[in-house]
Amino acid sequence: MPCSLKASCKFVPKKRRSPVTLRGAAFFNNFHRIMSLLKKETGVWGMPVKAVLFDFDGTLADTLPASFKAFRSVFEKYDRMSLTEERIVAMFGPTEEGILGKYLKNRFAFSEAVEQYYEVYKQSHADLVPDHPEMIELLAKLKKNDILIGVVTGKSDRAFQLSAEALKLKAFFDAAITGDDVKQPKPDPEGVLAALKQLGASPEEAVFVGDSNADIKAGKDAGVRTFAVQWLSVSQSTQYDVQPDGVFYRIQDFQDWLARTNSA
Repeated sequence: MPCSLKASCKFVPKKRRSPVTLRGAAFFNNFHRIMSLLKKETGVWGMPVKAVLFDFDGTLADTLPASFKAFRSVFEKYDRMSLTEERIVAMFGPTEEGILGKYLKNRFAFSEAVEQYYEVYKQSHADLVPDHPEMIELLAKLKKNDILIGVVTGKSDRAFQLSAEALKLKAFFDAAITGDDVKQPKPDPEGVLAALKQLGASPEEAVFVGDSNADIKAGKDAGVRTFAVQWLSVSQSTQYDVQPDGVFYRIQDFQDWLARTNSA
């Protein structure tokens, strides 16, 4: 998950792709740029926002440090392995159980390791996950203005419920799609499209906000206005394979953009 805003992080270098893959990536990047321009020209990009979809870790909640601590405790205990934040981030995609099922070498300890992960994760909220009054204010304003709120996260439903309850966020959400609800995790757009269906909103009426490269690609492939954020202490990405429609470094800046868009 990280590229820390308070401490620099080095990511695992990407493997060199073949010319064919590069040409394919260039085509899709150009396609998204052209579609964005067309939508802006036809006024779609300025349509009022009916629904806002959020990623969870690193976007709505500063829960990444708690996740790092929980994964480290599990791999140190059962595999005698020390993991860096970069290594943990490279595992992200599946749910917590999916990650442990894929990467934990001590297969006989899987069930016990899962329970330890959740216990450490839950306990870590008290000292590692700060409250963000400004985030509560944002969500409250969205509700007051009758804007639907959805969450699209790769977390398991169990981890999501733990965090949402601990941070008193559950009451704000009109829809929540977790890693348990999809066959293909982000960057596949399945979760974003499922959230839109639950909310009864079209892609043109929605925006998706996330902190990772996978979030940006998922949102863009779903056809929604997609923004990157780096407004919490830890963000997964600061560079993106597919360019977002904007980057917000402060929650207030997003609120201001939303107010301008919906009053135009």
